[in-house]
Amino acid sequence: MYIVLFFIVGLVLGSFYNVVGLRVPEKKSINYPGSHCTTCKRPLTTIDLIPVLSYILSKGKCRTCHSRISVLYPIIELSTGLLFAYSYIHFGFSSELIGSLIIVSLLMILFVSDLTYMLIPDKILLFFAPMIILYRIWVPADPWWDAVIGSLVGFGLLFLIGMISKGGMGGGDIKLFAVLGIFFGWKGVLLILFLASLVGSFVGVVLLILKKVKRKQHVPFGPFIVIAALIALFWGDLILEWYFN
Repeated sequence: MYIVLFFIVGLVLGSFYNVVGLRVPEKKSINYPGSHCTTCKRPLTTIDLIPVLSYILSKGKCRTCHSRISVLYPIIELSTGLLFAYSYIHFGFSSELIGSLIIVSLLMILFVSDLTYMLIPDKILLFFAPMIILYRIWVPADPWWDAVIGSLVGFGLLFLIGMISKGGMGGGDIKLFAVLGIFFGWKGVLLILFLASLVGSFVGVVLLILKKVKRKQHVPFGPFIVIAALIALFWGDLILEWYFN
């Protein structure tokens, strides 16, 4: 019963996270105008706003102008629903569940914004950072200073990489790692960097082989950070325990 509830809540919030991730980078209001077709500007009705199902029923097209609707919408909605449900399965009703839902929400929004605009907005990080800090005060890291060290390591390491690569690492990525460091600690943030680089390298090679990107073409690193952070969220402790043992 609770699994279904968390899944439905995740679906609904995933739809909202799409709006936030698409509008905040363009400095648009998330409240006005209401949801509408980006091509013909028709306001969306209730039947158009059912997460995932509306996309399937409309066959991925606007019901008025028949323009294509980005598949990113149902992907984020479904992913958020599944991640909320799995958070409950993995952590149960616990303080860790609250932290998981906060991190999943942050990551889903940033996935949309960075994949679409290659931008991780400061406004989104500044909104979530206080929540993560308060969470770490409520549920201290062990030891407590691990959160502070994690933030410094996350920021410092990414800043150093950005300096060495002469802009190869965006400012948003650097600040994101500082925020993630508070939650995951220094070991966790290093694991995220390793996993993100691993996934990014693999995807980059595949895209080059398929000729979807050219050499030295910039690709957003944020989606790889999101994938790596989700792995660290649910299985990071097991991975680190295996590594150090």
